[in-house]
Parts: sequence; structure tokens; C-alpha cells
Amino acid sequence: MHLKDQLTRDLKAAMKAGDSLKKETVRLLRSAIRNAEIDRGHELSHEETLAILSKQAKQRRDSIEQYQQAGRADLAKRETQELTVINAYLPRQLSDDEITDRANAVITELGVSGMAAMGPVMQRLAAELQGRADGKRISRIVRSLLN
Repeated sequence: MHLKDQLTRDLKAAMKAGDSLKKETVRLLRSAIRNAEIDRGHELSHEETLAILSKQAKQRRDSIEQYQQAGRADLAKRETQELTVINAYLPRQLSDDEITDRANAVITELGVSGMAAMGPVMQRLAAELQGRADGKRISRIVRSLLN
């Protein structure tokens, strides 16, 4: 089943259940997907849809961080709740240990060392771990391994 179909079914279920948080979040996700389809001029593939959802999750994480720094716990809580709903549609996120293992394998495979190798390692890992790990986490781990 396509992710868009799942979102449509979950929207209907949230409306019937009176779950306003899930209803609003799923509507935002469906809108982001639809806007991307209009921009690109075609129906999105599963991978493209996951990329849109990952982008939405990243926006929520960034907002949570900013709201917490600004002392707005109420807004951070709302973003956290939305992030929980979004994460339900994304593949399981990798742990730091799993990212480290994969990064070590790529570094060994490429036979590189030092910070000059950051670009090629990140390019490989970002493509391989897309949707399963945040770019900031990957970057932090690769930076620590290459230093």
C-alpha cells in the first residue's frame, strides 16, 4: 500500500475518532505531499514521499529546538506531538551505534581518513541512510570518526 493511501485512511479514522492532533498533522503531511507533486509535475514515488515526510520531521525537530531555547515549552510540546505522529509513518530510525557501524564500513571501504574525506563519506551515507537517520546525527558521528 502506498503511503498516501495510508495517510488518507488515517485521516478518516482520526476524523471519526475526534483526534484533532492527528487529523491536523496528517492534513499537513498530505498537503506537503500534494504541493511537491504539483511542483514536480508527477505523482511521487514511495521514496520521494518518504523524503517529504523526513523533511517535515526535520522541520519539527528544528522547531522544537528553537522553541526550547526561547523558553516556549507550550509550542515545543505541540511540535513534539506532531513529530510523534510523523515518525509513525517513517522507517525505524537508526541508533547512533548502527550509524557508527555503517560509517566505519564506508570509511574502510573508501580507504580514507582525515577531515578531507568528510564530503565523500557523507555523500555515501546520506544516500544510504536517507529517511532512517538525520543528517546532523550522521555528520556528528562521521566528524568524530574522522578526527
